[in-house]
Amino acid sequence: MKTKLFARYRYSLILLRELVITDFKLRYQDSLLGYLWALLRPLFLFAIIYVVFVYILKIGKGVEHWAVALLLGMMLWSFFTEITKQGLKAIVKNGGIIRKINFPKYIIVIATSLSALINLSINLIVIVIFAISNHVPFTWNMLWVFPIIVEIYFFALGLAFLLGTLNVKYRDVDYIWDIVTQGLFYGSAIMFPITEVVKHSKKMAELLLLNPICQAISDARHLAVNPRELPMMGNLTDNILLIVAPFVITLLIFVFGALYFRARSPYFAEDI
Repeated sequence: MKTKLFARYRYSLILLRELVITDFKLRYQDSLLGYLWALLRPLFLFAIIYVVFVYILKIGKGVEHWAVALLLGMMLWSFFTEITKQGLKAIVKNGGIIRKINFPKYIIVIATSLSALINLSINLIVIVIFAISNHVPFTWNMLWVFPIIVEIYFFALGLAFLLGTLNVKYRDVDYIWDIVTQGLFYGSAIMFPITEVVKHSKKMAELLLLNPICQAISDARHLAVNPRELPMMGNLTDNILLIVAPFVITLLIFVFGALYFRARSPYFAEDI
């Protein structure tokens, strides 16, 4: 029994590895700059937003190391959206393979998420270099960014399972999610410090931080960049329910998405 179990998961891991390598290669194989786009795309977006929101609109003015905090937030946001958007399309995109080969379908979604994790790893190197050039003090608290990345990963993966399953039958999900992510982007305090919201309404800031992405980005900025001027939920309230709520939401989304995906996966071949 152990041998059969090992053989089953060994096959799944081999397939997962090949899908991750293939997915990562196919994204950049026909482009002139190749893998450099994994760095250039978020950096170009960062440069535009930095000029518009920091230099022109003066958002974040006076907050020490805000440029690094802004870049970190955008990289984490890109990580989240890449997992959800690629995961949403993964099952339909690989419909031909699903019809021909019998294998655990969740591997396809996980493969796209691991490809996003590779991109994030590359981008983190840029953030470290940028932080050094901006004289951000390095502390042990920076290591807490890695558990935060794990939180974002499971939240995004749960959504990818859910969205990918729904997209098999309802192709409008792709367009709806594009609209939702635009709203989430502006509602996750990415382009501005959460302190800007606190100035107007502490309750509104607490409400925004119930969103796991807003909470994760705010926590990462607090722990890795500027703990004095960039607070997280624990700095705004003593209410333990509010503090743990984003983590509970993350767990619920992941469990529900995974279970729904598992329940519908036997019908993917006929529904695609």
